[in-house]
Amino acid sequence: NDCFNLIENCRVPTIAAINGYCLGGGAELALCCDFRILEESSIIGFPEVGIGIIPGAGGTQRLSRLTNISTAKYWIFSARKFKAEEALQDRVADFLSPDGELLETALELSEEILGNAPLSIEASKLAINKGMDCNKMSSALKLERDNYRMTLNSKDRVEALNAFSEKRKPVWEGK
Repeated sequence: NDCFNLIENCRVPTIAAINGYCLGGGAELALCCDFRILEESSIIGFPEVGIGIIPGAGGTQRLSRLTNISTAKYWIFSARKFKAEEALQDRVADFLSPDGELLETALELSEEILGNAPLSIEASKLAINKGMDCNKMSSALKLERDNYRMTLNSKDRVEALNAFSEKRKPVWEGK
């Protein structure tokens, strides 16, 4: 659980690129990542109840937050192995990749993210993750404002404003 928590709370975005079978602990590991890309022929699921245990590395909690309670219960209670398209439909997967193109798909997503301000990505991830733990919306919004303030006076924001006025792409420093 400590390892999975570290992955989930990593400062930078994480992408699980999944091909073949992703079952049990592997599926729980994928849930820790910010995004899950499955090759079209991939299979994913939580078969633990079929062998007398439960997903015990955060699967019961992360899956229900990722999809919804009923979908998570079905995925876990049935112990089914789901096709990639079903995972996408149930919001367990974020993207599908044609077979043989998984790495390219993951790199395209990472490049899309890397085109943006690193501090803003980090602050957004922190606000989203920590905000999910807040019981009150007012607490979550305060957390968001605190992270917004962290980016407001950054060098990257000044660079973005200059780049906009000069009609060029910003050069991020992460400061």
